[in-house]
Amino acid sequence: MKTGSSGMPVSNHDADMDTAPAQQQETGQLPAGIWKIVSVAAIGSFMSQLDATIVNVSLPDLAGTLHAPFSVIQWVVSGYLLALALTLPLNGWLVTRIGSRAVYLLCFAAFTITSGLCAVAWSAPSLIVFRLLQGMAGGLLAPMAQMTVARVAGRHMPRVASAVTMPILLAPLLGPVVAGVILSVASWRWIFLLNLPFGLLALLLAILFLPDDQDTIRPRPLDVIGLALLAPALTAFLYGMDHARLRIGQTALCGALLLFIAYFCFARRKGDLALIDLRLFNNATFSTSAAILFMMNGVSFAGQMLLPVWLIHACGVSPERTGLFILPLGLGMFCTYPLMGRLTDCFSIRRLTSCGALCAIAGTALLAVLAHTGLGIGGLVIALFLRGAGMGAVGIPTMSAGYAAVRRTDIPMATTALNIMQRIGGPTLTTLCATFLDWRISTTGVSEIFSETFSLLCIFHIVLFLGTLRLPRHRAGAARS
Repeated sequence: MKTGSSGMPVSNHDADMDTAPAQQQETGQLPAGIWKIVSVAAIGSFMSQLDATIVNVSLPDLAGTLHAPFSVIQWVVSGYLLALALTLPLNGWLVTRIGSRAVYLLCFAAFTITSGLCAVAWSAPSLIVFRLLQGMAGGLLAPMAQMTVARVAGRHMPRVASAVTMPILLAPLLGPVVAGVILSVASWRWIFLLNLPFGLLALLLAILFLPDDQDTIRPRPLDVIGLALLAPALTAFLYGMDHARLRIGQTALCGALLLFIAYFCFARRKGDLALIDLRLFNNATFSTSAAILFMMNGVSFAGQMLLPVWLIHACGVSPERTGLFILPLGLGMFCTYPLMGRLTDCFSIRRLTSCGALCAIAGTALLAVLAHTGLGIGGLVIALFLRGAGMGAVGIPTMSAGYAAVRRTDIPMATTALNIMQRIGGPTLTTLCATFLDWRISTTGVSEIFSETFSLLCIFHIVLFLGTLRLPRHRAGAARS
């Protein structure tokens, strides 16, 4: 590790980049061909996230067509989401074993094939099985996209990360819309058939544009015990948080906690041969980035859960208009993300992310006030725009700081660790807010309930803000010695 001008420890990440010549690093010019790689990565992220939400609208149609109760057919969605988490720990090992290009091609191919199998499913159990397989392939697409771009972009990550992150934001919004259009003119099978042409196109582009990284492969044995502990721990945790009010969910959470503790003890002894090297978290910048991503994903998902419930049940807004009312949230993000590269070149990571976190706090605090005094459209637009723009200014610089803090050879494992922290942050804070809401609903009036819950969300935002104050001071584009 080297030390930058600010005294912060930095890695040899830039020094061992073999994809950009030294002149490009000095002049700030992007590595050659990077936008081709970014385009492939964006398609992978988009396809994976789109399929997480596109099926939601078709659940009633699936239940009727396949003659299955809703309690069974909902596993078409839940099974996919759990499978995403199940394969996530394998990301780092697969890349060090066969290379990122090979893993990406296999993921694309498997995702496309399993989409075709979902389209020809003949029963609810067969569709659920095929969706599990699809989720296992899709679970690696988003982290592989981040990792591929991070390895090529190096310190230029903030300038291109928005192109990879934007599809992840768009996909959940477009999923229900696309599904609604398809179901209005065709059967649910076309929801999955839609993936076939795009999957084949993405596979072709990946073959043409992704660089060969066979020379960076460092074969290492699979940590079977670590996988047997961590994969079910993640799955049980996500399932338990989703069913925390039921006994089966609470049992799953207890089991997940025991598995996490067992993995922690085992991985500490295993060292760099563990499925995820916990020594990465000894780096203060990396561990801070992971904690911020956990909180950021948590407050984002918790807010997405609270807003529709508040607007519909407390404010009397119709479900059809609720989506329009929440639109300023996405607009704020879309206004911020394209500017991230320029802003991170001009300001320090700490200053940018802390200002973004403060904007998000202000927006959420305004929501708490509106919940107490009554809905005002102008106030709602300002609150949601501030919240969206603020959150948009936190994610990319934080992720870039996390990647810059580790060696280039550790990026696959760092990607896995960062994605796991993100995945568990969402359901954790969402469940805490939902539990608080349920606890207060029997003793407090409707306006006070949501005002207090948004206030709790503000507290989580403050924790997020305090985390940003521990990020590096250096500018993302500054040269490092």
